[in-house]
Amino acid sequence: MASVWCRVVLAALTLLSAACAPTPPPSLTWSDCGDGFQCTRLQVPLDHANPASNRISISVIRLPATGDRIGSLLVNPGGPGVSGIDYTRAAPAIFPQSVRSRFDIVGFDPRGVGQSTPITCLPDAELAAFIAMDPTPDTPAERTALEKASKAFARACQSRSGTLLPHVSTTDAARDMDLLRAALGEEKLTYLGKSYGTYLGAAYAHLFPARVRAMVLDGGIDPTLSRERLNLDQAIAFETAYAEYARTCPRSTTCPFTTEESAQSTLHTLLKSTDKAPLSSEQTRPVPESLTTLGLLAPLYDRTTWPILSESLTQAQSGDGTLLLTSADSLVGRNEDGTYTNQTESGLAITCADTPHPTAGELTRAASESTRSAPNFGPYIMWSTLPCAYWPTRPTPPTTPKAPGTPPLLTIGTTRDPATPYHWSQSLTDHLQSATLLTYEGDGHTAYSNGSTCIDNHVNRYLTTLTTPPRGTRC
Repeated sequence: MASVWCRVVLAALTLLSAACAPTPPPSLTWSDCGDGFQCTRLQVPLDHANPASNRISISVIRLPATGDRIGSLLVNPGGPGVSGIDYTRAAPAIFPQSVRSRFDIVGFDPRGVGQSTPITCLPDAELAAFIAMDPTPDTPAERTALEKASKAFARACQSRSGTLLPHVSTTDAARDMDLLRAALGEEKLTYLGKSYGTYLGAAYAHLFPARVRAMVLDGGIDPTLSRERLNLDQAIAFETAYAEYARTCPRSTTCPFTTEESAQSTLHTLLKSTDKAPLSSEQTRPVPESLTTLGLLAPLYDRTTWPILSESLTQAQSGDGTLLLTSADSLVGRNEDGTYTNQTESGLAITCADTPHPTAGELTRAASESTRSAPNFGPYIMWSTLPCAYWPTRPTPPTTPKAPGTPPLLTIGTTRDPATPYHWSQSLTDHLQSATLLTYEGDGHTAYSNGSTCIDNHVNRYLTTLTTPPRGTRC
């Protein structure tokens, strides 16, 4: 008979063995969800620092590969707050058959977003009023009103989503993505992230460099910049995009302007006038400066929608903001019935979780200073993050990603990207030790599947063969 000491040792060894055993990956049960897609839900810890904590749900969708399968290709369209489920539904139009035959295209709504356990803050009517507020306060009374609304927004998020609010950082989402990788049965991750999705991908690569197979980061975000600098850089990029529109518009037969100067003066006059009195619309909803600005920004994301911008400006000059309102609604996730997705709420929650919170005074100074380099869009974009000044939880910014030890990564930057300026992609590439930058000389937000055969061919080749283009390649 074994001694008591031996039995204690054996028991201890058994417990140690159990503790060191790898945790089995979570299981997924797929069901048909139409048009060849399959859907499931992944249960993940609310708090990754406490894996035994409550669970939350991540909504996942996939389009199975049709040929000689390599594995799963996870995708994220950006935002933050944009639905990866909706983006993946468009996979047949985004990815060529050569990619869809080799990969299951897998999308997911990050924690807090869309069909996953969501961040909710305001009822629809109150959210509509918040979005429509004067976004560029010119008087103490206007600033007080905006501060009051921003405080109320932050309190409402705490009231309705207080449990989830401290756990929606990009680092949290990256850890979810690793659980999803394991649940899919993939030893290593293949990933395409656009815009904010580059931030998520870079965070993943830094946390789990040995678990990366291939990673495309299109429309990079500079992970080292403050919230004020990110806002200013984006505002300048939108000014650059509008300047290119104004420069080329007079060549078109549908352009409402005869000169570049008239296009610029019309923009400035329109924003000033709607700051004082809204435009009308066929929806009988007024179109104040905030919605006018959103309606101008939306078509700048894609050069193919510049004709919509021309038509919107033509309408606006006669006092009609109908098209501007339609574009604004698409940008903030407003549905035809007046309901909203949680894109605005989750986007702000993730933004406030990821970067240190500027104070209202700091934003006031930054908004004023932004008029020098971004006179049309600077104050609006700067003030848009005011709720973070009153956010009830502390930020948990991701570590600046270096991702040592990953295989070759591919970053993409567009020279006149309106939302993620080119130098952000350059900076992200410099930080990631194994990244190669592919440059698109053109317009529009992100480059893959946006009209450049050159870009698409390089990305598709990299995804399937792991071959990056030569350094310095430009399309």
